[in-house]
Amino acid sequence: MLKNIPPLLTPDALHALASMGHGDDVAIVDANFPAARVAQQSGARLVQLAGTSAPQALHAVLQLLPLDDFVPDAAWTMQVVGNATAIPEPVAEFASALAQAGERPAVSLERFDFYERARSAYLILQTGEQRKYGNIVLRKGVIASDGE
Repeated sequence: MLKNIPPLLTPDALHALASMGHGDDVAIVDANFPAARVAQQSGARLVQLAGTSAPQALHAVLQLLPLDDFVPDAAWTMQVVGNATAIPEPVAEFASALAQAGERPAVSLERFDFYERARSAYLILQTGEQRKYGNIVLRKGVIASDGE
C-alpha cells in the first residue's frame, strides 16, 4: 500500500499513468466502449478498472495527472448521438470533477470524432461504468519544478 494514492488505481494503471509523457492522452471509458478493439488497433495500453465508475476513475486520475495547459483543450467527452446539446449524467459528473481539480471544462466531440481521438490515446482505462456516454479523454501536461 502507498499513501495518498487513490486505491482504485491498480498497479498496472499507476505504471501506465507514470509512463505517460507530456502530450500523451488517456481515455477513461465506460463498459460499452470497444476498448479492447481500439487498444489492439492503435497499440494503446488497456487497463481494466471494472469495479469503478468513470467519474470515480476521472477523480482518481486527476489527483495524479496534470492536464496540458499549453493547448486550447485538454479534455474531451462524447456527444449524445442525435442531441449534441444533451448532458448525460456521467458528463455532468466529469464537469464537476474537472472544476474541483481546477481544470478547464471538457469539449464535447461527435461520437466518431471521439473514437478517433481515443485511438490516439497512450492508455485506455476501461471502467465498469454502465451508463451511456461515460467516456472522457485527457491530455497529460507537465509538472514543473522551475515555477512556470
